[in-house]
Amino acid sequence: MSKTIPAAMRDAAKRFGEKVALLPPDASPMSFAGLDALVDDVARALIAAGMAEGERVAVWAPNSCEWIGAAIGIQRGGGVLVPLYERLKGREVAEILARAGASFVITSRPLADLLEGHELPQLRRTVCLDESWDDFLDAGRAVSADALAAREEAVTPDSISDIMFTSGTTGRPKGGVFHQSSSVAAARIMQHYNHAGPDDVFCPMGTFAHVGGYKQGWLTGTVSGCAICWGSALDPASVLKLIADVGITIIPAAPITWQGILDHPDRGSFDISRLRFAATGATTIPPGLVGRMIAELGLEQVGTGYGMTETCGMDAYTRPEDPPEKVVSTVGPAAPDTEVRIVDPHGNDLPTGETGEILVRSPRQLVEYLDDPEATAAAITPDGWFHTGDLGSFDEDGYLTIADRLKDMYIINGLNVYPAEIERALGTIPGVAQCAVVGVPEDVKGEVGAAFIVRTPGASLSETDVLAWAKDNLASYKVPKYVRFVDDLPRTAMGKVVKPDLAKMMERNA
Repeated sequence: MSKTIPAAMRDAAKRFGEKVALLPPDASPMSFAGLDALVDDVARALIAAGMAEGERVAVWAPNSCEWIGAAIGIQRGGGVLVPLYERLKGREVAEILARAGASFVITSRPLADLLEGHELPQLRRTVCLDESWDDFLDAGRAVSADALAAREEAVTPDSISDIMFTSGTTGRPKGGVFHQSSSVAAARIMQHYNHAGPDDVFCPMGTFAHVGGYKQGWLTGTVSGCAICWGSALDPASVLKLIADVGITIIPAAPITWQGILDHPDRGSFDISRLRFAATGATTIPPGLVGRMIAELGLEQVGTGYGMTETCGMDAYTRPEDPPEKVVSTVGPAAPDTEVRIVDPHGNDLPTGETGEILVRSPRQLVEYLDDPEATAAAITPDGWFHTGDLGSFDEDGYLTIADRLKDMYIINGLNVYPAEIERALGTIPGVAQCAVVGVPEDVKGEVGAAFIVRTPGASLSETDVLAWAKDNLASYKVPKYVRFVDDLPRTAMGKVVKPDLAKMMERNA
């Protein structure tokens, strides 16, 4: 079984040949054999351009066949991939390029103006997909098959595959360094989870620069033989059309997307009968959502899971036989080859039902944070346990429930308050479509809760209504002091609510 991404791609080309591997929305399909040939071309081109083994190469572009070909080609040539989210601004890109020490950038746009004023002495070459891509690939044809094979053979399971920078929504992003074997293991865990095979069409939502689109996404297609597709828009109508037009069988999406699909007035006009597996999560799942997805969309399975960039995204997940209430209230038991502990602030294991920090240990987690030994030491214990910074507990079945992020928890009069618990509760109020709760400073109590609510269309829910319900159904210290109605909640590309932005909104309106 291949334990490097380039070897997995080579194996997929042999096993699946001309079978469709990629279904881009605006271009012709690409086969496994065709993708493997593109990977060879990219690797040769980088070698011809002077890329040495271990050099870092960034990819900053929208999802495309070329994105995947470039990513694997970098690694086949002995380089290290640095994925960059397409929507990053020039200043953010320059910071990551400098910190990663990237020598090359493959991008969809000219960089001269965007990076003007930023010192990047290590950056030797920029390749623009829209302008210089063909010339770049042509130059690589002078590299011999033997030279390419030597580079490929030097890539081992312990070679560095990529440096994944965290989103940075709460501070300066850190670069997680991963082995080849860790990245491939992440894809195999996802295949184990969604049972992807050659007959499936899998649509990983969001950017290929994120672990969900990359290691849980297109790389899953490489190891399983399923076709990978992606859309250019993530609104419910576009997702419905994509599922119907392409015949998608597997798709994950944030709860807000599934809510929009279920409530879409023209849903019945789309043939989504091939869809068998849907995943949701990344934020609080509203009560009743999973049951509706199964009943109204005719799905065989709806699942959710738990993970993060630093652990390649899959530390726990629900099982096909789990009832909807388990999927809503837990993220399932630990994934294969994964250990999960719940500990108190002193590192002592806590019993079933008690909330503490979640620690995980698996073959998929990061090696270190790039050039940051202090952050690495703080996150990873000497015996390999990773501090997630999340709070959770185990139920009697060994299923993990996420209480909240450690940093999102707030303390009122000495009592811990977990916003996710309050969000789940407020989500049951008729008229609440979405909800997010943050802690905000207060002189007397230390911190108090502020609830931001998006109403369902046509609802006349008021602040008085919400507070009255909360006082009747929640312990007094869990009742938010403030209720604010908003049109939308700020979210990352993967659907997570950006809570620091909500806290800033409260500061501005104080």
